[in-house]
Amino acid sequence: MDGGATGAVSLLRPVRAGNAFEETVERLLQAIKLGVVAHGEKLPPERELAAQLGISRVTLREAIRALQEADFLDVRRGRYGGAFVVYRPPSPRKGDLRRAVNEMGAGGLDDALTFRMAVECGAAQILAGMELTEGQRATLSSRLAGVNDAAPADYRRLDTAFHLAIAELTGSPLLAAACADARLRVTDLLNAIPVLQPNIEHAATQHAAIVAAILEGDPEGARRAVAEHLEGTAALLRGFLS
Repeated sequence: MDGGATGAVSLLRPVRAGNAFEETVERLLQAIKLGVVAHGEKLPPERELAAQLGISRVTLREAIRALQEADFLDVRRGRYGGAFVVYRPPSPRKGDLRRAVNEMGAGGLDDALTFRMAVECGAAQILAGMELTEGQRATLSSRLAGVNDAAPADYRRLDTAFHLAIAELTGSPLLAAACADARLRVTDLLNAIPVLQPNIEHAATQHAAIVAAILEGDPEGARRAVAEHLEGTAALLRGFLS
């Protein structure tokens, strides 16, 4: 799980006992839709995943079976078996963005963008104020290189991995989970618009500015860089809606 090393910790956290099956399905779907476990990759081993989610293996099997029936997973038996992700984000179609926004309800788009702005700016600001280890610096630089070198087909997934890495590296599970939730709220919107090369190039410059501010220990600079980046994404979404 290359994409899963960062992101899986916050998404695949223990579920509440009262709704174990439903929350397990939700957590697995989040990991799949965000690309934390990418197409063709498999979920962690059953014993490990059940322990990570704090559920029984029976509940996990039921959740995996439900996602298999919904064509998100393919369960293979044998020595090299496991639950493999078969989901791919759909190609953008005319009207998809408007439908996704309408499904959010009145004010839903503005609320989702505001929530994302708050938690992602906060995560970058906090991380920039920390004394980072060499490992943390290497992880952040690796995620930056990954998204900036991504092919268009992989861009959204690696962009998500980059953004989630910033929150994960703060060491706060609650903040990482909030950032994952914020990203999930706009994932269907982002998947509904084409990946444009000029936008990728502009985003690459902004991503580099975010990482530079964090590595230089500049919390306010990191906050401003993330805010500028997210304002650009919001403007792109609104442009396609107009």
